[in-house]
Amino acid sequence: MVVGDVTTATDVLVIGAGPAGYVAAIRAGQLDLDVTLVEKEAYGGTCLNHGCIPSKALITATDVAHGAATAEEMGIHADPAIDLSGMVSWKDDVVDQLTSGVEKLCKANQVSLLEGTATFVDEHTARISHSGEGQGSESLEFEHAIVATGSRPIAIPDFSFDADPVIDSRQALALDSVPDSLVVVGAGYIGMELASVYAKLGTDVTVVEMLDSILPGYDDDLKRPVKQRANDLGIEFVFEHTASEWYEPDEHVRVVAEPVDGAAANGGSAEAIEEERLELDVEKVLVAVGREPVSDTLDLEAAGVETDDRGIIQTDTRARTNVDHIFAVGDVAGEPMLAHKGSMEGQTAAEVIAGEPAAIDHQAMPAVVFTDPEIATVGLTESDAEEAGYDPVVGQFPFRASGRALTTGDADGFVKIVAEESDGYVLGASIVGPEASELIAELCLAIELGATLEDVASTVHAHPTLSESVMEAAENALGHAIHTLNR
Repeated sequence: MVVGDVTTATDVLVIGAGPAGYVAAIRAGQLDLDVTLVEKEAYGGTCLNHGCIPSKALITATDVAHGAATAEEMGIHADPAIDLSGMVSWKDDVVDQLTSGVEKLCKANQVSLLEGTATFVDEHTARISHSGEGQGSESLEFEHAIVATGSRPIAIPDFSFDADPVIDSRQALALDSVPDSLVVVGAGYIGMELASVYAKLGTDVTVVEMLDSILPGYDDDLKRPVKQRANDLGIEFVFEHTASEWYEPDEHVRVVAEPVDGAAANGGSAEAIEEERLELDVEKVLVAVGREPVSDTLDLEAAGVETDDRGIIQTDTRARTNVDHIFAVGDVAGEPMLAHKGSMEGQTAAEVIAGEPAAIDHQAMPAVVFTDPEIATVGLTESDAEEAGYDPVVGQFPFRASGRALTTGDADGFVKIVAEESDGYVLGASIVGPEASELIAELCLAIELGATLEDVASTVHAHPTLSESVMEAAENALGHAIHTLNR
């Protein structure tokens, strides 16, 4: 590619090199298409650089420190010293290794890489503006385009991310010192994950949430162990309140929380927080109320691509937008905003462009929350199954009955499996507890392959392992679990 006021051409233009975009580009390259991948910041996108990977690195590091400090019943007595800058440096090394790997994989699959920002000129042309003084721009003609520009943190009124001490999730993963105190606005998965990280580092954490519980969208039995663990970590909650403003009366920050519609907030303690305007004095404020698609930078109208009122690009089951040769994948294409969902969509888009009979299927799409303990789900819940007209049967196995879970010192939670009673086909599963993020894969595969409870129950699982809990949950649904009382 030549930088300058010139026009070049490509079969497939991919805009954005996150998990959706780079997977689409690599797969298109494997299918012998000429591919150009445009990225304005860093290969790997938000997930690898500022989200999934760095957050999990810090979660792991803080779990190591917290585990060592709280292992007295195992006969271990320790008082770990936390070097946050060293922890962040290690996290950055992990990120660098992965992002450089993405770049090498793209080049190995003959993907042309361009640094810059892409905007549409018309339905077959994009303008690439290169970063840096004097770098200029160029026009790129394409046969097909895949939009994979991802998402960004949602800002709330009067809490600009440009104003220190207000931070977003990206900034929270790069602090050079541990704050003494922190208000987290939002009790969704990002807010709860980072609240736990900083609580384990010794920060006094208060979570302000406009709803009446944590983790909206998840069943109460899954949330209960997470809420209890958060309480044990000293995290305080202010429910049914919104953060309305902040100011600095002296050396600290004062966050004002207003009750929602006059509702009383309940922090989960024995005493309900009085229904009134609350003032919280802290060092930092993390706003984590969700993410929104990045679609307003593309000049989509020039290409005729339509979005909804939230900026989400609407697509069909083949990742096509309303313009047949332009596709959208990942967060910019809407919920669920999951990296693995974006990767699957990116691969599908590339295969459709190449003429393959590919289509998107969300039936076995897992969702994971890396809280303490972890939550993982896939498929239908019991109530979902009933609403869909099934006659569900449910099996459950508690980790407190798992020998392996007990030997890890972490036995809170359970595995729950939902199946159709008449034929035993697995419809869904929910896990809260140790390694839920890993255990859910077996149940994803069960749904994808159309497995039954008998298939899962009759599969021999190694002992002692956490995965035995999946087998026992299936046996429990069939009425013959060995290590727990049957339904």
